[in-house]
Amino acid sequence: MISAIHDSPIGALTLASSGTALMQVDFENGKYPLPRYTLGDDEILDRARRELDLYFAGTLRAFTISVDPQGTEFQRKVWAALQTIPYGDTRSYAQQARAIGSPNATRAVGAANGRNPIPIIIPCHRVIGANGSLTGFGGGVAIKQFLLDLELGGVLI
Repeated sequence: MISAIHDSPIGALTLASSGTALMQVDFENGKYPLPRYTLGDDEILDRARRELDLYFAGTLRAFTISVDPQGTEFQRKVWAALQTIPYGDTRSYAQQARAIGSPNATRAVGAANGRNPIPIIIPCHRVIGANGSLTGFGGGVAIKQFLLDLELGGVLI
């Protein structure tokens, strides 16, 4: 695994690559810091930087980079469901629990969202409380709001 630091409108992001897929996106002061790897460069990291730049510019609505999030079977199921939420849309934790066939697992879905190792690209920021509130986010609620506003066209960088 190698990593790179990428400057973004929401602060420095640490990207990690296995050489074949993106494994991590970590916020500078994230709630759950991820492991650190030797700095380097490869095509995966280059592509992640390009796609993130296009996303923050408002011109990329769907990431195409290969991702390989590491987690339990349940977490991977939750993270796969996140990738089906369209750009600019939101879902509640209960809706996500139903989407994975576990309607009583709302809290477990929330916990899995919180452990998403590839935020932004696997869009856990698109999941909000049933009442529309912005619940926790690994990068902080202000960053979650920024990302949602960006997707709705309300942020000028």
